[in-house]
Amino acid sequence: MTQVTREGDCYGSQMNDQPVVIGLQHGVGKRSAVNDRGALRHEQIEGIVFRPARPVPHDHGFMFEVLRSTWTEVTHDVPQVHTTTTYPGRVRAWGLHRLGSDRLTVVSGILSIVCFDGRTASPTFGVVNEFRISDRNPGLLTIPPDVYHGWKNIGVADSVAVNMPTRLYDHDQPDSYDIEYESDLGRGIVPWRW
Repeated sequence: MTQVTREGDCYGSQMNDQPVVIGLQHGVGKRSAVNDRGALRHEQIEGIVFRPARPVPHDHGFMFEVLRSTWTEVTHDVPQVHTTTTYPGRVRAWGLHRLGSDRLTVVSGILSIVCFDGRTASPTFGVVNEFRISDRNPGLLTIPPDVYHGWKNIGVADSVAVNMPTRLYDHDQPDSYDIEYESDLGRGIVPWRW
């Protein structure tokens, strides 16, 4: 690669016989999130399971299966189902459960869901996974106990996530631990910023 100076402080880059492009040296090469078979390329956190769903179009719109008891990814009953609405641009992070797993899908809008493996004995300790799930790119994401997770609504409308956790919520002793995303502690523990 040859650096070419043009008009004072403006720089361009030239590779072989390709033309000079101003600012190219600041560009970051894109890497596909999936391989040629559509499988995710990133190292998946131990215990995380993502099952893509296929939207099926029909005369009135489309549908997709959220969860089936026959799927091999579904290893526990569904004791409850709840929804969470997130406003555009808002972040809901970081949380974890010590005993139960979350099983999430997005039925409206688009969420960037991020998981961080802070389990020191895990083979994927320190690994971060991001999943962009929406009503047009649906799937079931299972997050095991002791894995930090959170999300940001990266769309322009409210998003709605459906959770089918493996444990019934205990109102007297919730299995839920939170670290505020904007806190120094949150910034220091989870190496991810939206």
